[in-house]
Amino acid sequence: MTSHATVRPTRSTRSIGWVPYPLIALVVIPAIAGSLRLVELAGGPQLLPANPRITASPMPVIVHIVCAVLYAVLGAFQFSTGLRRRHPDWHRVAGRVLVVLGLAVAFSALWMTAFYPHVPGGELGHVFRLAFGTGMAASIILGFNAIRRRDVVHHRAWMARAYALALGAGTQVLTQGIGNAVFGTSELNTALMLGAGWVINLAVVEYIIRVRFPASRRARTPVPATANDLEFPFANSVNGQKLTSADTIESAANAGLLTLFDTRGVVVATINPQQ
Repeated sequence: MTSHATVRPTRSTRSIGWVPYPLIALVVIPAIAGSLRLVELAGGPQLLPANPRITASPMPVIVHIVCAVLYAVLGAFQFSTGLRRRHPDWHRVAGRVLVVLGLAVAFSALWMTAFYPHVPGGELGHVFRLAFGTGMAASIILGFNAIRRRDVVHHRAWMARAYALALGAGTQVLTQGIGNAVFGTSELNTALMLGAGWVINLAVVEYIIRVRFPASRRARTPVPATANDLEFPFANSVNGQKLTSADTIESAANAGLLTLFDTRGVVVATINPQQ
């Protein structure tokens, strides 16, 4: 198959972009608090309020803090389009590491919720922690299974949801601060503000997935073309997959392997069947 199409310049992929940096900024305060707790557990000075639950069983806390900070920082750069396009191998390797880190974060959080006594937030906070911790682990597993099927669209959606839940601690610094200032300190308020942090993050990521970047619109984006400009072989496959529908093109575009343009043009092509 041959196609006559206009070659247009694409956006530079040399820059990492701005997206990773506000994501990292969101977890600065929880990361500092976690680091101070690690210093305390290592025998350093006590700089945070005493927590007998942590000193009695510190290992889950250590795993949770270390893995959460690494997951938040490394995961932020997975959302850099320029980095994915220039270093796809790095993206894949980092993704595998993030699966391990993310599951460690989720399961350590679930362990602490299940076995630490008197967790702040009461029964409602306990339910929220179990629900959102399970949701994070499930999202990572679903995202990993999606990429094994080469389903990039659903992989990115599930991994974004998992990352949003992991960043809940950052948003909860804001929700709990505002909630305590307005409504005072109570078990119910603590639970509601914890839940609000996770819900806000999920709402933002769902908006991005469903409204800003709907898969169906990208799959139907026309290719810019005008006749008699340039002739080149049209791909029979993308990323090792035979082209049988727009889904393959969409997945490759989402992975940064292709750039689609919408110029309301018309594709002019000649199909040459091959034996």
